[in-house]
Amino acid sequence: MALKGLFRKKTVQDILKQVEKNNADGHNALGKHLTARDLTAFGIAAIVGAGIFSTIGKASADGGPAVIFLFLFTAIACSFAAFAYAEFASMVPVSGSAYTYSYVAFGEIIAWIIGWALIMEYSVGNITVAISWSDYFTSLLESGGLHLPQWVQMDFLSASRGFDDATALMQGGKEYANLSPALQDAYTAWTTSPVIGSFHFVADLPALLIIVLITALIYRGMKESRNASNIMVVVKLCIVLLVIAVGVFYVDTANWDPFAPNGVTGVLKGVSAVFFAYIGFDAISTTAEECKDPQRDLPRGMMWAIIICTILYIAIALVLTGMVSYDLLNVGDPLAFVFEKLDLKWMSGIIAVSAVVAMASVLLVFQMGQPRIWMSMSRDGLLPKRFSKVHPKYKTPSYATIVTGFVVAVPALFLNLTLVTDLCSIGTLFAFVLVCAGVLVLQNRTDIPRGKFKTPYVNSKYILPVFIIIGLVFAFGYNEKATMDFITNETQINSSSDIITSLNKEETQKVYEYLVRIDARNSTDETPDLELLLSQYQDDAKYSNIIAGLPIADAVKYESGFSLFKHKIPMWIFLIVLAGLSVWSFKSNLSLIPLLGLICCLYMMAELSVWNWIYFGIWLLIGLVIYFGFSRKNSKLNL
Repeated sequence: MALKGLFRKKTVQDILKQVEKNNADGHNALGKHLTARDLTAFGIAAIVGAGIFSTIGKASADGGPAVIFLFLFTAIACSFAAFAYAEFASMVPVSGSAYTYSYVAFGEIIAWIIGWALIMEYSVGNITVAISWSDYFTSLLESGGLHLPQWVQMDFLSASRGFDDATALMQGGKEYANLSPALQDAYTAWTTSPVIGSFHFVADLPALLIIVLITALIYRGMKESRNASNIMVVVKLCIVLLVIAVGVFYVDTANWDPFAPNGVTGVLKGVSAVFFAYIGFDAISTTAEECKDPQRDLPRGMMWAIIICTILYIAIALVLTGMVSYDLLNVGDPLAFVFEKLDLKWMSGIIAVSAVVAMASVLLVFQMGQPRIWMSMSRDGLLPKRFSKVHPKYKTPSYATIVTGFVVAVPALFLNLTLVTDLCSIGTLFAFVLVCAGVLVLQNRTDIPRGKFKTPYVNSKYILPVFIIIGLVFAFGYNEKATMDFITNETQINSSSDIITSLNKEETQKVYEYLVRIDARNSTDETPDLELLLSQYQDDAKYSNIIAGLPIADAVKYESGFSLFKHKIPMWIFLIVLAGLSVWSFKSNLSLIPLLGLICCLYMMAELSVWNWIYFGIWLLIGLVIYFGFSRKNSKLNL
């Protein structure tokens, strides 16, 4: 088959005709139950989760009360992508989301890639939420006096790596009681777990439980899922409003001064966490075939969800930073923390319950989205036919829903939360980038029927270059050292924790003797806490000189050369693409809103580590093997 066959496209007309045919004969047709209000509720269910119950604390600690501007700016950036999703959803109201949109805009191979990325986004996203839900749930049980063994509430990777890090730190003299709570839990889970041969059985069983329950609910039907979601949304909105209503009476405006204690840098430090707190609205687009009027209601549902969540985030941030000093909020459960701090423990209990409900509603929406992506790919012949099977009674993609349950449940038992969070983020942002690019590609096509919603057009020809010039002035005028260090690949000093955990026993002794030599006060008859001794200099101007004198290899003390440059590769990719986009924009008069959406999302991808790009690349390579081995020859466009 010719190479151009890889980019064969589906037309909007053919897609809509197939949907009409399915609805007419009832074959593979989904039940239509959703209105704009239901879609807004699904959006709130997906967005208001870990962002408001966890992430908001770290972002507030970094930026102070001024973090409200970050929530506002991030909402605007997220809305750029939402405009693109809404335009496509109005134009092609089917369940495939970004996969189907890419099939129309770019062709089959790109559609397969984005569909495969979406499978990872929703699968890994579900794993992330399930693990987070398990953390909240076990904390709630412990507050009620029920303590589960540590090895049944932690994933295998966290326990294994945490045990290694804890062992290394204790070898350096740190006592178990002085380890962080996370390392203590990991060490306990690993050392108390059942052992089969050399294998330690550590598995997150509560995460498995919630996935099974949610999958069963989604299998049962859209109407039941909608009703459950609406109930959970009402519960958590009531709790959030209660927090605001009660908390406002404990606000001390003195805590808002200074408003931006760490300046713009501090505010922007939380940009990734805050941006990902908004992810979830895109899952609404997978329900297009189950909407009563998708061309009208999908755009409305997405926009209202983002607006409502932004108002809630800003209100909560103001209340939290007003109740206690911003620098105390770097905790995993900031809402419960501030009320405990003010001795309002009854509110802490209510918040703990609502957090469990909130995370379950997020899981419901994400778990609902993935089977519909698989169903759309199966309809096109890119996945086996069974994935497009619709239950005759429940009118849900039954087989795909069951497989989704297994795909999410098994990894949730063993995978690390940080790893799956970053993988979810890069898959989501990749989808956002292609959807925004798709709107740009189709903006001047006259052969495509348009829906009821169209993104407002603003010519970016001269606006984008002005934005780039402003960015360059800021980079070289106000942040010159960091910019030049990035360009010249300046050697970076490792943190004290990274250095100590890399040492063997002999090196540990040498480092201790050196620290005693430069400062006799470091001498102790007890086993020294080496990480603590070294970290006391970390914020000192002498830190670089002290590290330089350590009697260990430079590779342990510093990161330089390619080992440092590789972490900058994603940002260089972003800068090169940005230059290309500015040229494309100037030549083609691109629409500003989807262009800004593409740039913002690509920038967020560049902020993720190079290892996430590598893991994502491996996932895409596996997908391409499946495409060329099965999907290409079985595609409906190949018949």
